[in-house]
Amino acid sequence: MPQALSLVLLFTLCCAATSLCSQEIRWDIRQLTVDANEGIDVADFNRDGKLDVIAGRNWYAAPHFTPRPVRDIKDWNGYVESNGDFAMDVDRDGWMDVVAGSFLPSEVNWYRNPGAEGLSLGLMWKKELLVDTGDSQNEGQLLVDLSQDGRPEWLVNTWGQDAPMNIWKFVVSSKTATAAYQMERVRISEKGNSHGMGSGDLDGDGDMDILVGNGWFENPGLTNEKTIESNWPFHPDWNVHASLPILVRDWNGDQRPDVIIGKGHDYGLFLWEQLPPLADGTTRWNKQVIDKEFSQPHALHLADLDGDGQPELITGKRVYAHNGKDPGGREPPCLFYYRWLPKQQQFEKHVIDRGTVGTGLQIRTADLNQDGRMDIAVAGKSGTYLLFNLLGKKPSDQ
Repeated sequence: MPQALSLVLLFTLCCAATSLCSQEIRWDIRQLTVDANEGIDVADFNRDGKLDVIAGRNWYAAPHFTPRPVRDIKDWNGYVESNGDFAMDVDRDGWMDVVAGSFLPSEVNWYRNPGAEGLSLGLMWKKELLVDTGDSQNEGQLLVDLSQDGRPEWLVNTWGQDAPMNIWKFVVSSKTATAAYQMERVRISEKGNSHGMGSGDLDGDGDMDILVGNGWFENPGLTNEKTIESNWPFHPDWNVHASLPILVRDWNGDQRPDVIIGKGHDYGLFLWEQLPPLADGTTRWNKQVIDKEFSQPHALHLADLDGDGQPELITGKRVYAHNGKDPGGREPPCLFYYRWLPKQQQFEKHVIDRGTVGTGLQIRTADLNQDGRMDIAVAGKSGTYLLFNLLGKKPSDQ
């Protein structure tokens, strides 16, 4: 191909990509059910090569996302007594199971995928105890690979002030005859756990730290050994009733990780740009408002929705987070994404939906219909929804 023609083709492709990424994304919104469940995850549960959805009492089989039963869950005080779904092959049999915690019960249970025949018959998934943590007032959980060994750890967040901070490791116990994972506790602090949690390399040393509502725990630096030790220094550098998760990422390119944090039960979504620390190591922040239009940005998520290689911020209103008692708690549901503009050094807001779709405790993204675009799955008190990304599609193509 002549060089001039190659340059023209390259320029055309770049322009097309830029134009596509700058478009407002339209969404095909599909409601799967209405209940008070707030947890959701995505995985191939029936091993047919397609991504399915699991959300509380049901899993939804692709491509039609037909509901199938998983488990019974009790209602509690305006909530479903489950605060997160995490797909994981706990018994290591090749079939994806689900791990789930609860608000008040201290048990962490997993539900065994019944396999091909059981799934085809619509059988319930057998409940198995992973561990009794002994901890109540559980706001939610995170699965994070803190040791960076390819196996995530389980973190439990609490709405209580100054509860103990534990890391729960998945291990194969030599005391059992099966290959199933068990949980072992590493207590890193007798206090400090509080509403809101996230993880990331906050101090830029290569190790994954833990952020909570009233400060952060510094990873003591055993990543290379692929272990977790118990002594994590705590830095009480802030105090906010924070989102779950808190997000850590260097947005402005100054090589210092920044923080995105929402007020989980009030108005306010913020970017904290990290400044050089004080002489004693205390972190400093330039706190900027991203959005104060809606309340309860309790769940945050990053994903590349427009295909430009950079993630967008996804969040919205957690519907009836405190049964409508929070500021703005009875305002309509809403869901948004925010595109980072490097030149302007700010986020640009885009509407996904107003009036119908809100969030619960988790937001998931994946290419659910195998068209090369990143879709969204959310579950909350406005219902469980799939939002199919229509970027670049014309209405006549749908």
